[in-house]
Amino acid sequence: MRDLHALPKAHLHLHFTGSMRHSTLLELAGRDGIALPESLVSQWPPRLSAADEKGWFRFQRLYDVARSVLRTEADVRRLVREAAEDDVADGGRWLEIQVDPSGYAARFGGITAFTDLVLDAVRDASQRTGLGIAVVIAANRTRHPLDARTLARLAAQYVGRGVVGFGLSNDERRGRTADFAGAFAIAERAGLLLAPHGGELLGPDSIRTVLDSLHADRLGHGVRSAEDPALLERIVEAGVALEVCPVSNVALGVYSDLTSVPLPTLLEAGATVALGADDPLLFGSRLAGQYATMRAAHELTDEDLAELARMSVRASRAPDDVRAAVLADIDAWLA
Repeated sequence: MRDLHALPKAHLHLHFTGSMRHSTLLELAGRDGIALPESLVSQWPPRLSAADEKGWFRFQRLYDVARSVLRTEADVRRLVREAAEDDVADGGRWLEIQVDPSGYAARFGGITAFTDLVLDAVRDASQRTGLGIAVVIAANRTRHPLDARTLARLAAQYVGRGVVGFGLSNDERRGRTADFAGAFAIAERAGLLLAPHGGELLGPDSIRTVLDSLHADRLGHGVRSAEDPALLERIVEAGVALEVCPVSNVALGVYSDLTSVPLPTLLEAGATVALGADDPLLFGSRLAGQYATMRAAHELTDEDLAELARMSVRASRAPDDVRAAVLADIDAWLA
């Protein structure tokens, strides 16, 4: 079996704070005297479940604690640089990292100032590591839809300057998806990739609403489309890519184990699938780990894994020359 760390690939589902190294979390918390729960220290990675809203709240609380250790511009730059280094070590050649600036605005001078900081950190990390990096600005569906419109306008201002997409994250059981249609219309008019979450904690009906109301180009997760053949056929025909994150699906209780993640069903139907790590800080597994777990769980061949890597590149917003180079290197890995 070929080395999956050497397989060139794109990473399309990685959250900003969730990309932090565990060692960095511990170091920054120790520096500022921030008390971390044991589930982020001695019991890491934490035992998680999102089977109900209380379980999701516990997950979100850990995420908020992790975000609180980012206190300085240098912390933000370090997080981005280390995320890039980790992706490169896993064979990453292109990264689209997702961030909600409103979650950091109070500490870093507002959503515009924070976005400027992130984009500058991205440019620096890209130069240092050789990894192509772009940003997807994501709204939070637990906040008011007008906040999402503000973020969509912000994202539109940075088209061509490092922002390539607009997303919608957090617990998909909260809020009404259709209420965010106005924000996605702003992003769509600006030419941004539309990549809302859907089809992880809720099933096919949730995905239909995301497709109908938000005009998704990619689905954050979307894995539960496997439960509805007609819906899956629609996704395939529309060319909507699925950002599947197997380890986090199991950790949050969406599936009981990795063999239950319906990747073969999605692939047999002809779906475009890009494997992603979601939040390595909370789930303990990075990009190459997603490929390794699916190889083991579903006995994927190297040809299967190479095609998954190709799909990740084709579903990305990487420039044409980057795509061509990475696809050629995937062929070389397989040759």
